[in-house]
Amino acid sequence: MSQFSLLTHWHLDAPIDRVWEAIVAVEHWPQWWRYVHEVEELTPGGGDGIGALRRYTWSSRLPYRLSFAMRVTRVERPSSLEGVAEGDLRGSGRWHLAPEGETTHVRYDWTVITTKPWMKVLGPLLQPAFRWNHNQVMAEGGRGIARHLGVSLLSHRGSPTAE
Repeated sequence: MSQFSLLTHWHLDAPIDRVWEAIVAVEHWPQWWRYVHEVEELTPGGGDGIGALRRYTWSSRLPYRLSFAMRVTRVERPSSLEGVAEGDLRGSGRWHLAPEGETTHVRYDWTVITTKPWMKVLGPLLQPAFRWNHNQVMAEGGRGIARHLGVSLLSHRGSPTAE
């Protein structure tokens, strides 16, 4: 079993409310995030979104797909969204948004373990490739959200490929 603690930063030339709306509208991610193939609502959340459960199907630069269900556990509009994942990956994810003048800094923390048998076995050996792959997927997400919002992605920074 391999555990990954991954960190992504996007800096977008858009106000925080616009970025927040794009991130919380997960059902639209497949329209602008190339590697998100499907988002299926399994359980609607409360009025604030807490408790919502959705299944995500992702592809990547490497030739594999991942599917996991993510339950929203915390929502603090417009700055924080957290959830727990179960499926091909198990762990937690947290979006944190912060205004910087008229722009927005986005940080995504993703701490997961792999559960697919081949990933559990090969994970220690392939960890640099998995980190590189995650960074590629997240870089495309940054470019995609910028296109979706009609703004510039001012910067993107991902986790190092080795620790």
